[in-house]
Amino acid sequence: MGELNWSSWTLREKVGQLFVFGFHGYEPTGEITSLIENYGIGGTIYFGRNVRNAEQVHQLSSSLKEIAHKAGRPNVLVAIDQEGGMVARIVEGVTLIPGNMALGATGSAEGARETARVCGEELRLLGVTMNYAPCLDVNNNPDNPVINVRSYGDRSQLVGELGKAALLGYQASKVAATVKHFPGHGDTSVDSHHALPVLPHSRERLDAIELAPFRAAIAAGTAAIMTAHVCLPALDPSGKPSTLSQPVLTGLLREELGYKGVIVTDCLEMDAIDQFYGPAKGAVLALQAGADMVLVSHTYEKQVAALEAVVAAVESGELSEERIHESLARVMQLKRDYEVDAPLPAWEEAEPKMATPASKAVARQWSEASATLVKNDGPLLPLRREARTLVLWPDIKPVSVADEMLTGDGTLGDHLKIRLDQVEERLMSGTDPLAGLEAFEQIVVVTYDATKHPIEREIANHVVKLAGDRTVAVSVRNPLDLKVYPAAKAYLAVYECRPLALESAAKVLTGELKPTGSLPLELSAQYPFGWNVTL
Repeated sequence: MGELNWSSWTLREKVGQLFVFGFHGYEPTGEITSLIENYGIGGTIYFGRNVRNAEQVHQLSSSLKEIAHKAGRPNVLVAIDQEGGMVARIVEGVTLIPGNMALGATGSAEGARETARVCGEELRLLGVTMNYAPCLDVNNNPDNPVINVRSYGDRSQLVGELGKAALLGYQASKVAATVKHFPGHGDTSVDSHHALPVLPHSRERLDAIELAPFRAAIAAGTAAIMTAHVCLPALDPSGKPSTLSQPVLTGLLREELGYKGVIVTDCLEMDAIDQFYGPAKGAVLALQAGADMVLVSHTYEKQVAALEAVVAAVESGELSEERIHESLARVMQLKRDYEVDAPLPAWEEAEPKMATPASKAVARQWSEASATLVKNDGPLLPLRREARTLVLWPDIKPVSVADEMLTGDGTLGDHLKIRLDQVEERLMSGTDPLAGLEAFEQIVVVTYDATKHPIEREIANHVVKLAGDRTVAVSVRNPLDLKVYPAAKAYLAVYECRPLALESAAKVLTGELKPTGSLPLELSAQYPFGWNVTL
């Protein structure tokens, strides 16, 4: 990218580099094209709405590069939330890696680093230069509606160790890691997509738990840190969320923790900001607080309003041009460090390196290592090949807007049918899914998040009550599900319902695989952190 003479840039061009904007569509829209051409924005973000498959993403990234080149603008950072597990925007044509809590169940820093490396290498081939991952939230609140399995677990040491390994894996692939959500979103019972969470903890408690993983990430050289829309009165009694808080971003993160990299906000269209401030005012406050890049993910009018509000704030003296220059220097250094100007290889060159047997083997290895058998009283496992088997499967929507449910890639029943002689599968929402239970010699109840969904909870408890001596429960997301059907005699957790996790579950259920995962959080006093049993 070379050295740039910022003195020749207009104020709008300088400010534009501090924004990351999303758009709707599989190709560049007129709106994102205008934002690149007219403002020279710093980055864009891909969501599921921008993704069909790997080849199409490659073409999209190529098109964005061409737009910036023709307009004489710096290339945009292309960001994505490719966390692994249940949060993966690209699912076709890539290696889907296990999510954080699955990796937490392995307890392996090597697994976190290797899976991130695989993911990062493929993202880079697709023109994605920044991953908003990994989550360093310590998930110590069982009622957390937005983090849950996106966290490595409920112990800050585990989160810090695996998060550090993951960010190093991404950055070894020349993808800028973005640890999130600073200073911690794990102990909230409110989703900041919909409201403004408040954490009332003391500074001592925050130091011991929430902040510890971020200290480790800073020491490891994370390229970027994403803010949380969470109020922490112990850090800032004004009531401002951390994203807009100078005591949090400048006082704590910059001055006390010594962080010198890029600070990017979470999306300012999330209700925690949008309802109370709006993206325009929020963008000014975030930059005043010490943020470097402002994320506005969805609405063109709000994106332009936010950018123009910052320009107006500088012109009026509300925001200093020196503050803009500080952030601009960090953003441009990030682009140099991660070679945003490097040419994108042609698809014919990239395709053979995508989802290779070697990369899929890495993902499978750590998925299998994550499967956690919590109980097997009876014992009920392994399932008998010749026995007539019923699988009850949830038919529900995701718990959180951050989740993306498995679609079209098979169910646990499909994987069991390969290994057992007689398998029938029913959706829990179907007509009388519990009819004729007595005809089945073994029953597998699959739950996604029975702690949140009454139909899962009710059916699981009903089956356990009627046929508990031949029922195995399998959680394919929230490992805390056992707490709402505690009478289940056998319980397996695999932390996600992606294809590899379902295959790993089927292998454990049939005795093909010895489960080695351990609980990465305390399920109860009876099943503490680190608990497991084996076959």
